Amino acid sequence: MKRGILLLSIFLTMMIFACGGDDETATPIEDDKMGNGIETPIDPPTETAITYYEGILTGHTADVVSVAFSPDGRTLASGSWDGTIALWDTSNGTQIRILIGHPGVVRCVAFSPDGQTLASGSESNQDYTIRLWNVNDGTHIRTLEGHTSYVVSVAFSPDGQTLASGSEDRTISLWNANDGIQLRRFIGHTGTVYSVAFSPDGQTLASGSEDRTISLWNANDGTHIRTLEGHTGLVLSVAFSPDGQTLASGGDLFPFWGDINDTLRLWNANDGTHIRTLEGHTGPSIWSVAFSPDGQTIASGGTDKTIRLWNANDGTHIRTLEGHTDDVRSVAFSPDGKALTSGSDDETVRMWDVRE
Repeated sequence: MKRGILLLSIFLTMMIFACGGDDETATPIEDDKMGNGIETPIDPPTETAITYYEGILTGHTADVVSVAFSPDGRTLASGSWDGTIALWDTSNGTQIRILIGHPGVVRCVAFSPDGQTLASGSESNQDYTIRLWNVNDGTHIRTLEGHTSYVVSVAFSPDGQTLASGSEDRTISLWNANDGIQLRRFIGHTGTVYSVAFSPDGQTLASGSEDRTISLWNANDGTHIRTLEGHTGLVLSVAFSPDGQTLASGGDLFPFWGDINDTLRLWNANDGTHIRTLEGHTGPSIWSVAFSPDGQTIASGGTDKTIRLWNANDGTHIRTLEGHTDDVRSVAFSPDGKALTSGSDDETVRMWDVRE
């Protein structure tokens, strides 16, 4: 009898634990597809992939000299000699809004890393300023004043705290992107500073100039690190590779009219040595160079009205994009590397599918 009661007691105790009969709430375990009762993690939501428009964007009434993708790839900005900045929806090619404020040519545009602010520089005898704009509603935030001639290039630091600008006054200025205060000036070039670019870690600033040189600067204190020499004419564009190890530069034969194949160069960003020259463009100027986000491809646009894609590792030519009817003044890859945009003196912006 006692043995029977003991067995009954053990059985009831086992049933209580099996049914979760204590005070704590049992956590259910969701069966996997095989019905094995294995707890499976839930994947976090992912952003919807962008399907880019491919074709021509029209609306500007003069040369389009600068283009830039927003960090999320959904908006495109273009600056033009018509004095306006256009914002475009990259999924369908429609114009979102026009930003008006510069009294003359809008020579350069750049998005902040968070995509909330757009910087623009002016090439006008009445306007030597940089303007900051709210991307979401197009309102003018503030104007940065300090240069004494045209502002030809602007670039945000990777952390978005600093803005660099290059000017026809032969200087580079660094600005606090939050309040617009001028932090310092870099002096050393003897000609117009056509292009500025931050290294991916934000520690180095590269500048290309009319004086045929590229300078590397310490972005924190403004000290000059080194000068890269080799171009026989103006240096119109500079761009760092995503890993910061390589610098690409595009130039012009003017005013010395050297070798036409000497206008697109790659450099070791650490020691300044020349790696190779990319040969193929048939015009005298390379207006713009850009690395793809994965660092495997370089795009270049020039006076031969084409965009050329290059293998960044060995310099071989991949393919040529044709369609513009005048100089290609600016090129930029989308953040995911699937699309490329270009601005041209033919007054249009184009979007290209550059997937393999």
